[in-house]
Amino acid sequence: MLSRSSFTSLVVGVFAVYVAHTCWVMYGIVYTRPCPAAASAGGGGAAGCVWPYLARRPKLQLSVYTTTRSNIGAESNTDLVLNVEDFDIESKFERTVNVSVPKKTRNNGTLYAYIFLHHAGMLPWHDGKQVHIVSPLTTYMVPKPEEINLLTGESATQQIEAEKQTSALDEPVSHWRSRLTLNVMVEDFVFDGSSLPADVHRYMKMVQLGKTVHYLPILFIDQLSNRVKDLMVINRSTTELPLTVSYDKISLGKLRFWIHMQDAVYSLQQFGFSEKDADEVKGIFVDTNLYFLALTFFVAAFHLLFDFLAFKNDISFWKKKRSMIGMSTKAVLWRCFSTVVIFLFLLDEQTSLLVLIPAGIGAVIELWKVKKALKMTIKWQGLRPKIQFGTYNDSEKKTEEYDTQAMKYLSYLLYPLCIGGAAYSLLNVKYKSWYSWLINSFVNGVYAFGFLFMLPQLFVNYKMKSVAHLPWKAFTYKAFNTFIDDIFAFIITMPTSHRLACFRDDVVFLVYLYQRWLYPVDKSRVNEYGESYEEKQKKKAHRE
Repeated sequence: MLSRSSFTSLVVGVFAVYVAHTCWVMYGIVYTRPCPAAASAGGGGAAGCVWPYLARRPKLQLSVYTTTRSNIGAESNTDLVLNVEDFDIESKFERTVNVSVPKKTRNNGTLYAYIFLHHAGMLPWHDGKQVHIVSPLTTYMVPKPEEINLLTGESATQQIEAEKQTSALDEPVSHWRSRLTLNVMVEDFVFDGSSLPADVHRYMKMVQLGKTVHYLPILFIDQLSNRVKDLMVINRSTTELPLTVSYDKISLGKLRFWIHMQDAVYSLQQFGFSEKDADEVKGIFVDTNLYFLALTFFVAAFHLLFDFLAFKNDISFWKKKRSMIGMSTKAVLWRCFSTVVIFLFLLDEQTSLLVLIPAGIGAVIELWKVKKALKMTIKWQGLRPKIQFGTYNDSEKKTEEYDTQAMKYLSYLLYPLCIGGAAYSLLNVKYKSWYSWLINSFVNGVYAFGFLFMLPQLFVNYKMKSVAHLPWKAFTYKAFNTFIDDIFAFIITMPTSHRLACFRDDVVFLVYLYQRWLYPVDKSRVNEYGESYEEKQKKKAHRE
């Protein structure tokens, strides 16, 4: 049986191996080994090498067509929406065009974009060396419910219309992707034909020119740039929609990295992640540069490690706890209530699973801690549960007295602020439903004034002149996560109130640190397990 310390060391060791392995894999993605025979051959053909066709500097043209068919063999049934003559692969551009929306697409159909890169002055269908790629310009998603003022109400006609909309809210409808981001790999890189990277290989088209094999320009569509915020609902009355086509060159290393990221996002969707969840992951890649992205990976990895260690030590602390001496029961109850409310709020806001899953795990742990704090036991009498509460000793009653005293003073400030905030939001803010208003009112109270509910524990510490009863190991891991959350607050999409709460927790933890410095641990004092440091030392000496 592994001890706690060895188990923690094992977890940290596995984590270190995982990070090292990930770094090695990332290096293998970014760095591609060139063809060894290319250097000796100079600019000539070398056996086994695949040469870039772009090195011949051909005159190219970019054409974008739209069609309702997923496969086309000729120019028929297509609309030319963009034609860039004398296309320069080195020059970045962005153009907005209006695209005709066919009736089939307006009736929840799909519209495809065919992007051709071909020789200038020729139609793509007549060019044997053209490359093309296909991308749907529409996607299916459940529309976001409209928010209304709950007090002012609506007319009967509006209510009937709203009921019709509500009944169709669960049905996905066609949305227009208003952005199309194109890339061409511009490096004159010579590949080794015997070890072509599998990720790039599926985008490559080979041609035999004399004795050498060339690969045609690698055309790539950046699907990570397709964000939910850019989607537009396609109405049946819509005949034209805007499409912003942007182009930029891309290096081989970034191309390979982007292909892997797109595959990862696709895999998340196959595992059940919604379009919105996948969009949160896309935002991490698209809205940050590669160096900041690498920092984000390490921050996320350490966040997961500290989350696990904090949960583990918190559970271990409360599992062994026999007494509530020095612990604020009110703070435990409030922490449980606030954690559950925050989880329901994040669920109602359809927040990213990256934020939602840890919040859900934390809510379950807080519910279990309430059971321990109140000394609850559940006994079943047939199918009916019977809940019993334990008794408190004199020292615990003294702690409870301090706790109640702190809450009394706190309620004079807290309750009017929460009620006033809920009334203000009801009058001035629009919500999807009464449930949404209730959850938002609770969570705004939690976020804005929740740190006040941590004050009873600070008050108990002040009265007892001790912090020895607190789970400092779990606190330490949570502190690291608090500062990591400050970084995540700017990276992951989340409600503004949840973002501000991350910084609020920093202040509270600093006060706890000040109390730990102010009240040094008395080694003769009995801790929450009924033991003292000096007694432990005596027992250890006796065994020896």
